[in-house]
Amino acid sequence: MRFVLALKGLPHDLVYVDPERPPKDLLAAVPGAILPTLMEREVVLYEPRIIAEYLDERFPHPPLLPSDPLGRARCRLTYYRIEQEWLAPLDQIRNGSAAAATRARGELRDALIESDPVFNAAKFFLSSEIGLADCLLLPILWRLPSVGIKWRDLGPGIDAYAQRLFNTPLFQRTLSDSERALAES
Repeated sequence: MRFVLALKGLPHDLVYVDPERPPKDLLAAVPGAILPTLMEREVVLYEPRIIAEYLDERFPHPPLLPSDPLGRARCRLTYYRIEQEWLAPLDQIRNGSAAAATRARGELRDALIESDPVFNAAKFFLSSEIGLADCLLLPILWRLPSVGIKWRDLGPGIDAYAQRLFNTPLFQRTLSDSERALAES
């Protein structure tokens, strides 16, 4: 979400929340305190993809989704596949049992290696312009080294994509101090 806000140049207050002790106003607005949550005047949204699409529609420049319905539908299918094939195993690695994490790590590594050629197809993920797919994908790729998966082991396309985008000043500005420190270690 931070990357979408940065791409759009939107001013915002980023509030880090302890999921074990969410603030009362968040609990009142969103039962279960689902994170991340966008709270703007009378608008309360959660679920990263929903927030990102709302921001793209509300603040259309630069556009992060194609302008035509078929292009948007294809992008949504891409997001769905990223969530199912890459984000779900990453969540299992980070939150599952040791055995489940080991199995999910292998599945995720294999799925990414198989997808390496896609990262060579265009400057950004399946596009000549940066889009919401990149915004969804970058946090996944950023977290890989913390779960024992190195970008360079996944193929030259993924490694080049990750290095190119992670080294941009825009992406660097979206990192928290702890994320920046983790990357430097």
